[in-house]
This record gives sequence, C-alpha cells and structure tokens, in this order.
Amino acid sequence: MKKTILTTVMLAAALFGAQAQKIKGSDTMLPLSQKEAESFMKSNPSQSVTVTGGGSGVGISALLEGTTDLAQSSRKIKFDEKQKLQEGGKTAKEVIAAYDALAVVIHPDNKVNNLTREQLEGIFIGKIKNWKEVGGDDLKIIPYSRETSSGTYEFFKESVLKNKNYVNGIMSLPATGAIIQSISQTKGAIGYVGLAYLNKSVKAVQVSYDKGKTFVEPSIVNAKNKTYPIVRPLFYYYEVKSEKKVKPFLDYVLSDEGQKIVSAIGFITLK
Repeated sequence: MKKTILTTVMLAAALFGAQAQKIKGSDTMLPLSQKEAESFMKSNPSQSVTVTGGGSGVGISALLEGTTDLAQSSRKIKFDEKQKLQEGGKTAKEVIAAYDALAVVIHPDNKVNNLTREQLEGIFIGKIKNWKEVGGDDLKIIPYSRETSSGTYEFFKESVLKNKNYVNGIMSLPATGAIIQSISQTKGAIGYVGLAYLNKSVKAVQVSYDKGKTFVEPSIVNAKNKTYPIVRPLFYYYEVKSEKKVKPFLDYVLSDEGQKIVSAIGFITLK
C-alpha cells in the first residue's frame, strides 16, 4: 500500500512538472547541500534535488559537460575552467553560500597543541619530518592531504603552503571522512578538514599566522570575528541558461531558513 502511494506521488509530481536538479562537487559542501536539499524539498514538494560529491574540480567538470545544474566548490573557479566554459558557449555565475574554517587535525594522543603557519608549511612540504621538531614526541610525521581535484587541497596549498608543492608521496585521500578516520587511527598523522567535519576522534590544533605571537583555535566564533586565519568562501556555480531552474534552491540557501542550516551544520553564515 505504501509503495502504491509513493508511486502515485512520484507520478503526480512528474505530471505536474516537477523540477529535478543535480548538485555535484565539493566534498566539504556535501553535508550542507544534502541538508539544504532535504529541507528545500520538504517546503517545495514539486522540486527534486540530488546531491553528490567527488571534489570541487569534479563538480566544475560536470558543469562544463552539462551533467550537473549546480557545481558546489570550496575554491574559486579557475581561469582555464572559465575559458573552457566560454569555448562551449557557456557562462558560469557564482554564488557564495557560506564560509568555512579549515581545521588542522592530529591524533588525540599527540601532545602538540599549537603550530605556526611556517611549521605547517614545513610539515606539508616535507622539511619537518618528526614531531620532536615542533615540540612533540620522537615520532615520524605522516601528513595526509585531499586529492588534487579537491578545492580544499587547492585552498590549503594557497593559504598555508603559500603555493609551495606538497611533499612527494603525500597520502592523498578522496574524501574528508577518510582523512578523519585515518588520522584517528594513526598516532603520527596530521591533515586538514572543514570545520563541519570535526569530531572527538581527532584533535584540532591552534594555528598562528603571526610567527607564534598568537595561536587561535578553529571555531565558528573565531572565524566570524576574523581571528582564525584559515577561512574561505564556499561557492555554487551554475550556467546562466539554467538560472530559472536553480534560482529557487539558491534563494532558499541564502534565506534566513537556509542560513540557519549553514550554522547548524557547522559552517559560517553570510551575515
């Protein structure tokens, strides 16, 4: 009986012109887009939204190929990506949905609590190889990174490494959840994740961008008052011709209700 009712509802939605749209890309934005879509569809039963991850680069590639309506991205669209869109007769529009603080995480048993930007750079480019070099135990450092298609990978490289290359052979993982899991199981590990992914299985370190004068913990409060330095915008990109289709969802995300979800998930609201 339940199955029959569900089928009837789906058929009715199809008959009355239900709008189906796809969102793809940033793994960081995945929990946000999923929750926004779920809430949006409750308020708009004729709308259907599916959300998948894969990384910011994957989302923008899907936009280029016309296989997604919205690309979710934790970095700005690149110049060459814009060019490819233009060559295909497309123009991308950008919407900032929220902000995100990037937390540097280590194993909970690691006694290190503070790291400067310079120390983080040294660790991730391979100059600093042992925790004793930064006040920890005599233990090999095992850095973890996101894959190159990830906007988080790009942003960390730009903000923390000042565009220097990651160490050769760094452990690259396809999803933020995998980084959390690996670090929780590896005592010498270090990695970086969006604030919304923080949990008790890892420890977030306090970071200094003024050569060790002040160390600040990653939190929504510190990101909002601009004392925590590793903060970035989170974007949606869409093709201009799809504006009418995607606008109801984007308007919802930017509304008071949508921004409450931003805050509940662990991101930073626009206001």
